[in-house]
Amino acid sequence: MRVKIGRPDISAYSDRFDVPAALGDFGVRFLGVASLLFDDGDSAVMTDGYFSRPSLLKAGFGRIAPDPARIDAVLDRLGTGRLGVQRLDAVLPVHSHFDHAMDSPVVAQRTGATLFGGESTANVGRGAGLPAEQIHVVTPREPVAAGAFTLTWIESAHCPPDRFPGVITEPVVPPGKAAAYRCGEAWSVLVEHASGRTALVQGSAGYVPGALDGYRADVVYLGVGQLGLQPSSYIQSYWTETVRTVGARRVVLIHWDDFFRPLDKPLRALPYAGDDLDVTMRALDRLALQSRVALHLPTVWRREDPWSAPAAE
Repeated sequence: MRVKIGRPDISAYSDRFDVPAALGDFGVRFLGVASLLFDDGDSAVMTDGYFSRPSLLKAGFGRIAPDPARIDAVLDRLGTGRLGVQRLDAVLPVHSHFDHAMDSPVVAQRTGATLFGGESTANVGRGAGLPAEQIHVVTPREPVAAGAFTLTWIESAHCPPDRFPGVITEPVVPPGKAAAYRCGEAWSVLVEHASGRTALVQGSAGYVPGALDGYRADVVYLGVGQLGLQPSSYIQSYWTETVRTVGARRVVLIHWDDFFRPLDKPLRALPYAGDDLDVTMRALDRLALQSRVALHLPTVWRREDPWSAPAAE
């Protein structure tokens, strides 16, 4: 089979970067891959916090480690202004691959946050020297309070193929091979705010059939990495088991950007060799229309409020 050269042109979807800017205290910032900052001016939680973004060459053939300068640059940018984040209540890796969890302990160290996740994520934290009091191993389906937020972790799965499957049984001490950051426990994370806003963060385009039955969320931040390489039947099932199951009326797509490119450069889609965002967008456009769900792409750095976006007609 001939490999498709190049990558999708993200400018073809410029009309989808239409999540309204947050006008009040509450907002969500997309920070690349599956990193999201939920904050209300007083409380804040962040998924992943992956900002080092080493090159493909280094991740594939070298040893990788958190880049303090890149992490600090992001946190400094987020820490300015009236609604800047000086402190986080929680850091929540959606699973333990390097492009999700590698930087999470450093973000927790810098901000005083608690690192939440499974035992695999805890071992990433331990290897980075995070104190035990800042590591919380979650119990699936047991809600946890973090500031004004209530967080619930529901068992999920990684999108196939999982290139680094399995759990992490010993502390991961950086620098190390990318393969040391095995997937571990994968999660759907339900984020509920005291204001009544609810969101499901589906960081990877995988699912466990029936796992989200009984849960509800107004907005889904839907991971689509590798989704464009899946058969149409898989994409249909993924949409059904996430968006339709929780009754969401708005979907914001995440994990579509090239995570080997530094965050201080404009985001671009993953190359066709690793994903096909064009296939994903065509399939999800059709499903969103059928489900009467509004489909959006987030704008990096901007504080947005998807709860104020109009639902699809």
